[in-house]
Amino acid sequence: MENQMIFAWAIIFCLAVAPVHGQYYSRTVKARPRVEKITRLHFFFHDIRSGENATAIPIASPNTTQDTPTYGTLYAMDDPLTMESELTSTLIGNSQGLYLDLSRERTQFTAIFYADFAFTTGRFNGSSFSLFSRFSAEADPSTIRELAIVGGRGAFRMATGFALLRPIWSNTIGDAIVEFNVTLYHY
Repeated sequence: MENQMIFAWAIIFCLAVAPVHGQYYSRTVKARPRVEKITRLHFFFHDIRSGENATAIPIASPNTTQDTPTYGTLYAMDDPLTMESELTSTLIGNSQGLYLDLSRERTQFTAIFYADFAFTTGRFNGSSFSLFSRFSAEADPSTIRELAIVGGRGAFRMATGFALLRPIWSNTIGDAIVEFNVTLYHY
């Protein structure tokens, strides 16, 4: 009986002490109103999976025999971003991240993308935005796709928004040039 009383008092003491420590860490400060900005960006993304200078490489594949060799493959990418569709045009930054091939259909590429689009020159040098969304290559290559912007840093701090993608060129190996029109809402 005495042990039960000691245990009960110990529990009561612990519960009484917790709010004292919790008050220090739970202080809420009202945020100042901020002016939301809208920034529109236009650039080209070069995803190169072939050759000696590949910018996207497979880093993990399922250990199964399957009809679709890329299904379930995880790729790491460090793709250049340029002002024009030619890879030799002005480099403005790079896109680093991962994408997972989700399509069992050989004729259709579907993936989940996570990428950080960082700018290394110009007005937004040192800033980036993060994209996390599903990408599906439609049967009609001219179809515009929409991906979600989920964050940012630097000039794009707390960014949300969307990216409209239009494939410019691709081949059967998986190389592609994609035009990006991005709308960012940020502070």
